[in-house]
This record gives sequence, C-alpha cells and structure tokens, in this order.
Amino acid sequence: MKQILVVEDDPDIQTQMKWGLSKEYSVLQASDRESALKLFNKHSPKVMTLDLGLPPEENGSSEGFACLRAILKQSPGTQVIMVTGNNDRENALKAIHMGAYDYFLKPIDINELKIVINRAYHLAEIEAENLGLHELLEKEAGFAGMIGQSPQMQSIFDTIRKVAATDAAVIVTGESGTGKELVAKALHENSTRKKGPFIPINCGAIPENLLESELFGHEKGAFTNAYAQQKGKLEYADKGTLLLDEIGEMSTMLQAKLLRFLQEKKVQRIGGRSDIEIDTRVIAATNIDLNTAMKEHKFREDLFFRISVISIDVPPLRDRGFDIELLANAILERNKALFKRKIKGFSRSAMSAIMGYSWPGNVRELENKIQKAVITADTNVVEPMNLGLGDDAGLGSAVERFQGKYSGTTLKEARMRLDMDLIRDAVEKHKGNIKRASEELGVSRPTLYDLIDKYKLNVKEITR
Repeated sequence: MKQILVVEDDPDIQTQMKWGLSKEYSVLQASDRESALKLFNKHSPKVMTLDLGLPPEENGSSEGFACLRAILKQSPGTQVIMVTGNNDRENALKAIHMGAYDYFLKPIDINELKIVINRAYHLAEIEAENLGLHELLEKEAGFAGMIGQSPQMQSIFDTIRKVAATDAAVIVTGESGTGKELVAKALHENSTRKKGPFIPINCGAIPENLLESELFGHEKGAFTNAYAQQKGKLEYADKGTLLLDEIGEMSTMLQAKLLRFLQEKKVQRIGGRSDIEIDTRVIAATNIDLNTAMKEHKFREDLFFRISVISIDVPPLRDRGFDIELLANAILERNKALFKRKIKGFSRSAMSAIMGYSWPGNVRELENKIQKAVITADTNVVEPMNLGLGDDAGLGSAVERFQGKYSGTTLKEARMRLDMDLIRDAVEKHKGNIKRASEELGVSRPTLYDLIDKYKLNVKEITR
C-alpha cells in the first residue's frame, strides 16, 4: 500500500484525514516539524501533506516553511501538498515557488484531496522514470559528451572508436545544430592527440581575406595593419586537431592552399618565404552537399577526396526517435542546475509536444527551447506552454477545429483567444471552482490563476 505522510497539528483534521485516506494509503501522521522529519527519514514517502500553519517558532518564522525547506533539501523529488486556510493563498503560492507540488484549502474535502494526492503520486512515478532515464544516459547512452541510443548514433560512436586512434581524414556531415563539432571533439579526445589542443574554426563566419590569415598566419608588415607576426590556427593546433567547420564555404583559392598543407604538412605564412613543418590533424565538417558543390565547381574534387577518407553523417534530431526524450531530460537536468530552478520534470503533455515536434534547428534548438522553459516555468513541472513549440507540436490542431471562429487572426492571436475560451468554459462548467477547472485543463491551480491574471479574466463575471 502506498504511504502518505500527513503533517497537521489540528487533532480533528488529523482524524478526518486518517479516516478518509486509510483505505487507499498507509497514513503516517505528525503534528510538528521534528516528528515529521523523523517519520520522513524513516519511511521516505513519495507524497505528503503539510499544514502551512504549523505553530510558529519563537522568532515568528513559519514552521510550515521550515519543514518544507528541510524536506526538499533532503529529497527534492518528494511531492509536498501544502494545506492552508482561505486567507493564506499568497503564502501557499510562495510554497509552490519553493518547490511544493500544489496546495489545498481548508476546510478539507477528502474526495477532492484524493484527486490531488493521486496526481502527485502519478508525477512521482514520472520523475522516477526520468531518474531511470538519466541513469541510463550515464551508463549506456553517453559517449564523449554525446547522448544517443538510436542505431544511427550507436553506429557513429562505433566509428569514432575505430577511427580516433588513426590520423585518417574524416569529414562530418549533417544539418546545422546536429552536433558535428561534438563528433569532431570526440575524435580528438579518443585519439593519441588528446593532450594537444582542439581548435575549431567556422569557415563560413570569417571573411575570405581574414580567413587566410586565421588559418595560415602572417608576418609583420605582410599587409595593412599587420603590425606583428601572427601564427595561424594550423600552427596553434600543432600536435592536436583543427576542426574546419563549414568547409564548403571556403573559397577555391584557399582550398588549394589547404590541399598543399594536407599533402606536405607544411604552411607558409602570408608574407613569409619559408615553410613551417607542423603536425596537425584536420577534421572537416559541413552542412551542405559537397557533391553538388563539386558539380558546380565550388569545391575542389582533389580536396574532397583528401578530406573524406572516412565520412560520418550525423542524423537530424527528428530521425533519432527515443534519443529526443533522452536528450530533453539531460538538457533539463543541466539547465536546472545552471539556473538554480527546482523543476521536477516534464508533464506528459510537454513530453508529447517535444516528441511530436520536427526540430528544424536540431539539438541546438532543443537546448534553446528547454532553457527558455526552465527560466519561464511558473511551477515545478515544465508544461507545453513553457516550450513555445508552436503549430508543429500539435498546438495548431486545436485552432483548426475552431477555424471558422478564429479566421482572420494571426496564429498567436488565435491561440490566445482559444486559451481564453477554454479557460472560460472550464471555469463556467465548474461554477468558479478553480481546482476542478485546472484539473480539466491539465494545469496546476497556480498556473491557471496566472493565466486568469494574464488574460484579465473575471471569474465572478464568468460564473454570474
């Protein structure tokens, strides 16, 4: 039987909750912070209710808040339901921001409380699954900073293991944002050159006249403003690895000069007269089709065959299946720590939105969306609205069902009006009961209150 810890100093409410919950739960009871923490340490329940109005300490601070802080510090995954009076909603919201799961107002309706408790247990199970996924990432799906259990990624990991120890020429292809630089770095870190430097340079981001100097260096006085001798990136990467990202953007003149280096392992700085021998491994990466570029005489065939002994094609995120969920959870964990947010995970609807989106920006876009969600989430669970994935994640289907009503508006306006209509309908249906309305809409009560405030809706007017 599932356990629940009830922390309540009122004997009558203790009796009521014991009687109402004991058929479905093993009820542990405490009347103060000290006894609550002892029971929690002994039994580690996944869900508990906590009276926000426990008798205050001598300095006037709330024992309820103190107990909440202690519980969440020890076990951030515990779902704590705050129980409070009608006049203390502000402190209840404060508790939510501290990491509590939800709050419940006195007088207690046991049947309604059971619904909240069941949802809390459901979330606890989701978090346990997420924790298992995170452990899976560490043990099985991770390699050199990359994550992937899909056959495509496992094949890439195998190729890196085989090729890294050699100096074979490698070209990494794939759409923007797929992680081509991570593949190149993995090749470096698993090679005999790992103690040397790894230097990436984006050929498409530097003007041609500057790119030549960046790669090969220059002598003092070689051109205007060349006030001092400057080594190139090829020299700085000696005994290490140089990644030429977006090599397809390099001019044919520089391609010829790069080919000479690859053949002779020597560079000549701009304005210099002597060759400099260096031992640098060059890895190329591109998001364009070099075969097409060769047909259009924009890329040299001899250079292509020199740099592409081994080709590693990184798949787009939309083709990686379950990897998307693994990556989403890993990115969430990293950003939770970065921004010090007590986010417990994704709601089922949020994860469905993530899995249903096409991710045109690939892993880079996934990073961006989840970072935004961590920063803007109003509760301790990421909801679809926090991700801002738009129509491609299925948000547009709701608009389509009401196309006649919302025609003539922008998608943003249509979504806002749809949100407002759904909220009005739910609030009216449940006669102003925000708790029941939030359950129907699939959001927490604090989130629904915030949406009501955001759209300036008048609950009394709706239920009139």
